[in-house]
Amino acid sequence: MQLLIVNESKHAVPRKFITEWMDEVVSELKKRRILKAAHAKKELTLVFLDKKPAQKINFEFRGKDYATDVLSFDSMDPISFGELVMCPEVLKRQAKEHKLSFQHELGYMLLHGVLHLLGYDHETNEKDAKEMFDLQDAVFEKLLKKLSA
Repeated sequence: MQLLIVNESKHAVPRKFITEWMDEVVSELKKRRILKAAHAKKELTLVFLDKKPAQKINFEFRGKDYATDVLSFDSMDPISFGELVMCPEVLKRQAKEHKLSFQHELGYMLLHGVLHLLGYDHETNEKDAKEMFDLQDAVFEKLLKKLSA
């Protein structure tokens, strides 16, 4: 998957980690037959925003007046897989709450966003939420082990 990383935030973004992590996410989701080979050849845009612009977009598209960790947007462009909008400030706060490094929280939420782009949803009902989070947790744990080996 080709990545287009746009950092409009005041925070440094670990591009090398993101690239390596996303290669592993794509590989694992293809192995599990969740991600089709055609999707893997598309471009994913990652946009990093500060809190205020992230809050504005969350309100505009979801009616929620706060900055959130990740928003996913499908694309009508045939070469695009979609777009993830992320807020490093929120990710840093969550990393502390979850006792994870910033990179691990970022990786977890990148995976979360990709699953949304693949049609997974955790806000419709408990069954769908369980399916999404079970898959997300299993893939995350596997990738953490693989990357720290």
